Amino acid sequence: MRVANILYLGVKELRSLRRDTAMLVLIVYAFTIAVYSGATAMPETVNRATIAIVDEDQSPLSARIAGAFFPPSFLAPRMITQAEMDARMDAGLDTFTLDIPPNFQRDVLAGRNPAIQLNVDATRMTQAFTGSGYVQTIVMGEIESFVRRYRGEQKLPVELVLRARFNPELDKEWFGAINQLINNVTMLAIVLTGAALIREREHGTIEHLLVMPVTPFEIMVSKIWAMALVVFLGCAFSLLFVIQGLLAVPIAGSVALFLVGAALHLLAATSMGIFLGTIGRSMPQFGLLLILVLLPLMMLSGGTTPYDSMPKVVQWVMLAAPTTHFVMLAQAILFRGAGFSIVWPQFLALLAIAGVMFAFALARFRSMISGSS
Repeated sequence: MRVANILYLGVKELRSLRRDTAMLVLIVYAFTIAVYSGATAMPETVNRATIAIVDEDQSPLSARIAGAFFPPSFLAPRMITQAEMDARMDAGLDTFTLDIPPNFQRDVLAGRNPAIQLNVDATRMTQAFTGSGYVQTIVMGEIESFVRRYRGEQKLPVELVLRARFNPELDKEWFGAINQLINNVTMLAIVLTGAALIREREHGTIEHLLVMPVTPFEIMVSKIWAMALVVFLGCAFSLLFVIQGLLAVPIAGSVALFLVGAALHLLAATSMGIFLGTIGRSMPQFGLLLILVLLPLMMLSGGTTPYDSMPKVVQWVMLAAPTTHFVMLAQAILFRGAGFSIVWPQFLALLAIAGVMFAFALARFRSMISGSS
């Protein structure tokens, strides 16, 4: 192995990437707009939900209930007739429709326990189920305060004191920004290395490398360090200027320690990209393989769904995925301020997974080179 060959071939990869406008746009987008939108467009709570109200009672109580729905949780309620209710729900115009029956106020004051109908468009998964609880709480609160003639405070026998650690404001942007950054680092590491190899095969330049005094190891390592460097710099830029700067997400731990973990993760992810690039013979094939690999890595790594909430079989299988350990160390360092003494098992796991993936990718790459020659 000659270090000079690895250096020169890596520079060649960087020059090729510089001429690939589509890839450059993807890199810039992934570490700027995608991270920002992923942090701000994750409605874990009800936000600007559409609601319509059928007021058949036309009483002070029904008007009070209608006036209790306001931004940012709900848009201003649209007052409709009963004939419009089903048509608007079928057209997807309203997520919630509240039907207040006639004589509702009179029945409430008489203690007859009248019913209010709430229609919910359950296809809007992010808001339908949580929003139903919001609507029920708002309606019951307004009815109770109307009957009592004042807004009383319910005294409970036990006082629950909430102390939210690591995210005291319960701001969804903190979690969304870091999770989106992790997903984009994984995606770009696989895409760039795999696409670099596929590009060599489609343009026929892989044959040119075969007649040069370079080894498959040197070719593979050059692609890995070049593409990993691009993603690493993009990750550092996004963390410092987009997440900390633009989104004002506080980082509790060491950024340098996180970037060391990101470098180990990049070694595993870029090796995976080389491996997929040796299997797919064209960019469409590589794209299909990418979908099959990326979705489990993103959805089952613990970033979207808590790792302990998944079935035990899935947990054991995902221990072999580098993203699982990368998510663990990223959340521990950036959110909880963990040091190396806490996250060293994840570093060790990433190092082992990266070594195994690199060995498999190198064996497959050598086999492909032998077949081409």
